[in-house]
Amino acid sequence: MLKKGEKGAVLQRDKKTYAIVPHIPLGVVSVELMEKLVKVVKEFNVQAIKLTSSNRIAIVGLKEEDIDKVWEILGVPPGAAVGLCIRSVKVCPGNTFCRFGQQDSLSLGAELDKKFHGLPMPTKFKIGVSGCVNDCAEVCIKDLGFIGKPKGWTLMAGGTGGARPMFSKKLAENLSTEEALIIAEKLINFYKENGKKGERFGRFIERIGIEEVKKII
Repeated sequence: MLKKGEKGAVLQRDKKTYAIVPHIPLGVVSVELMEKLVKVVKEFNVQAIKLTSSNRIAIVGLKEEDIDKVWEILGVPPGAAVGLCIRSVKVCPGNTFCRFGQQDSLSLGAELDKKFHGLPMPTKFKIGVSGCVNDCAEVCIKDLGFIGKPKGWTLMAGGTGGARPMFSKKLAENLSTEEALIIAEKLINFYKENGKKGERFGRFIERIGIEEVKKII
């Protein structure tokens, strides 16, 4: 039996089969990858393909002996769906595809994903990017995120769902995309170096004080 996260696999409730989650940045699926997913479903009798809340695609119901073959066919790395790390960046369509979009969430999200996806952290860390105040990427409950407004990005931090939910707090506004990336890196590094194991970013901010966090940016 595989250990948790080994080969990117998660043991299912039946204690026999596994799910894997390919890394699909921003949830944008190419035709080539779609064709590979269909091949996997047919060839390995997959129980289900599930679109997750984080814009990922979970392939559910694989036998352990088939996992390596499936990864070979897909030709993409596993998504960081489990473990103490930065998970896949969740984004909305932004002004690329949505008439309400004020900023380009896909471009900012792609840069954040490229720089930080899978980075080890004190505990799981979720990032969201919404192109307008409708906040379809749920930045309000993300550890770190950005909301697009007419004059630039608003930085939000400290949100979390789960058993002890918290809303994220505004730390800065009217940021350019370049400024957003610089500040994100500063905050992530600061938390990585000073956060306690298992302490979500919002609890970390509570512990050290929001004014101390603002000094970092």
